[in-house]
Amino acid sequence: MTNPAPPAAVRREDAAVDARSACPVDAVLRLLMGPWTTYILYVLRTQGPRRFGELKREVTGISEKVLTERLRMLEEAQLVRRDYQATIPPQVTYSLAPRGAELTPMLDMVKDLALRWQTEDAVALQPARQAAE
Repeated sequence: MTNPAPPAAVRREDAAVDARSACPVDAVLRLLMGPWTTYILYVLRTQGPRRFGELKREVTGISEKVLTERLRMLEEAQLVRRDYQATIPPQVTYSLAPRGAELTPMLDMVKDLALRWQTEDAVALQPARQAAE
């Protein structure tokens, strides 16, 4: 006895998954698109190694739970290194792992692009602001 063919919607969904995996950029972008992920990487890139409390203060608005989840995910992806020292109290420091450091040129380019777009948007809004005054 043969199994019936899956519905067309399931076949389309499977094809979409296969198409995504064929794009080498997709996996990296999915990893970086997680909430707070690029912010954490940017802080570690620009500020250097940080302890958990320092990261929490510098990544304004993030909860401890989400920061913990993101750091674990980034550590698992080998983008962040977690250095544990058995002191009293224990000292845990987070830094970019070699794989995370490879993202530096891309993060710098995205930062430069974001700053340029902010400037362009501010200039574009000036006539509207002046007209409103």
